[in-house]
Amino acid sequence: MTDARHALIIANDRYADQGLTKLRAPAEDAAALAEVLHDPQIGDFEVQVLHNASADLMRRRIQGFFNDRRRDDTLVLHFSCHGLKSESGELYFAASDTEPRLLDATAIPAQFVRACMSRTRAGRTVLFLDCCYGGAFSRGSSAVRASGEVNVLDSFRKDKPAGGRGWAVITASNSMEYAFEGDELTENSVPRPSVFTHAVVQGLGTGEADLDGDGEISLDDLYDYVYEHVQEQNPHQTPSKTVEMQGELHLAHSRRGYIKIVAVPSPLSLQAALDSDNVLTRLGAVLELRNRLHDESLPVAEGARQTLEEVARNDIRQIAGEACRALREIRLTPSADRLDFGQVPKGSTPQAKSVTMHGPPLARHCVAQPTQSWLRVDPTEDGLKVCVDTAAEGGLSGDIVLRGVAHEALIHVEAVVGPAHEPTPPAGAGSAPSSGPTPRQQESERPPSEPELAIIEPSHGPPPVSGPPTSPPPEATTASGRPTTVPPAGTRRAPAFAAAALAFAGTAAITLVLAVRAAVAAVVDRGEEGVYGNVEDNIAEHGALTPLTVSLITAVVALVLAGFARHDLRVRPERYERRAATGTRTLTSLAKALAIPALILAALAGIAYLVGSPYW
Repeated sequence: MTDARHALIIANDRYADQGLTKLRAPAEDAAALAEVLHDPQIGDFEVQVLHNASADLMRRRIQGFFNDRRRDDTLVLHFSCHGLKSESGELYFAASDTEPRLLDATAIPAQFVRACMSRTRAGRTVLFLDCCYGGAFSRGSSAVRASGEVNVLDSFRKDKPAGGRGWAVITASNSMEYAFEGDELTENSVPRPSVFTHAVVQGLGTGEADLDGDGEISLDDLYDYVYEHVQEQNPHQTPSKTVEMQGELHLAHSRRGYIKIVAVPSPLSLQAALDSDNVLTRLGAVLELRNRLHDESLPVAEGARQTLEEVARNDIRQIAGEACRALREIRLTPSADRLDFGQVPKGSTPQAKSVTMHGPPLARHCVAQPTQSWLRVDPTEDGLKVCVDTAAEGGLSGDIVLRGVAHEALIHVEAVVGPAHEPTPPAGAGSAPSSGPTPRQQESERPPSEPELAIIEPSHGPPPVSGPPTSPPPEATTASGRPTTVPPAGTRRAPAFAAAALAFAGTAAITLVLAVRAAVAAVVDRGEEGVYGNVEDNIAEHGALTPLTVSLITAVVALVLAGFARHDLRVRPERYERRAATGTRTLTSLAKALAIPALILAALAGIAYLVGSPYW
């Protein structure tokens, strides 16, 4: 998405006035809708959520949302709350502090929202109303009485957008027939607001709302999908819309990513040749279809493809074989089916890799969909550009799915994200000068970005010839066994932690033995003293508490150091050679085997002393 896209979601489900019952779905709906609109692969909106706000705060946020916008901005405003109608027929949106008798002061008039939409400079605005509507309010009473149906969209049809700007309003139900009885909303007259918003979220999130299969979800696609979905769930609820907008508005990318081209049928003369009884005539028609398959006009080429597929299914073997050979020429053919970024430092900006799409225009027209969030795919004139996000360490492995009109292809992407570069000491400063920059130091940088669905449009003209492939750098093996293109940089941190852990664990075990010996001697002396003895004095005399305390402390320290060693080995595997990694694991295992029993026994001995000493 190239335009600036902003969304404001207002969800109110709790109200101070008892006449406005608590709604069940707005909070959950708001979170789900915010997630799908913000997703870079779907809506790519900058999203704000306002939950259970007062009328004053709602007015401020709504006006601020529409102010200071540009002509190419797209705005989405979503209400999920009670919708209320005054006795004069005006529509209001309920805030958390709305009082039914003071609608002008404590609720948000639809006229206020309409005025903000009219004044904004944003090129396109979409308003979603997922509201549970009430009837008219009697003066002097907080109760709400039933009223006839009123068209909700009438509140937004009075003014047309100024300056060529466009807007659309889609409402979950165009009726205000739901009534209050006394101070409580009638239970059997409350539609579930989540039916509408759930349909919006599902249609955008799964891509099912892409009804025409062009890889984009337009406003009309979404409304048609939501209308059908809501009617299936609740036949008494009828979504409605009003549109004052020129052109088509694409709200989101489709995760399904299928390509659909409206085909131009083959000429009647060509169809007649295909129906001929003469084999040579039909064969000539297939050759003509093959030429049309390479046409720069995608609808013409798509019409030829569909006709050739029919010929391949129904004609004799000789002619069907020619049709199949022609169809193979439009299979997706990327210049590479595997991209390896090698070893890249965490937080760095590795150079993007380019993939060229070969073949005729119909073979180069496809949708590129990354399967992992760290993959970013951008279309180029001849194919696509791929880069990776290096925010997290570890091995990255994912795929880019290419979907064309009749074929799919896969590009596998790998990278190993390691720790950030450490500064290289100057030559002569206590170390031998390097013979040259390492492959990791030669990598260029580029800003990381989020992935999104990319539609690759074919360029007009023959694709450029790719250069000879470069030889991959020699591979090495990390501590975790993963191949990497950069030799691991040695370090002694994890082995040092492991050795220290084993030393502390041994100390814990030895001091525990000393403590047990001193405690046994103290208990024997206590038994010989009879009723006049005191075990605390005997323990102090033999000094049993000191080694017991040392054992507890050193056991804990040993386990902590072992944990540090294991953690460093796990998150920085590329730093350690296989021998160092194996030695670290062995040392930490021995340390834990000594420290854990020592810790448990020392703790039990200390508890026994604290509990039993008053009675001895």
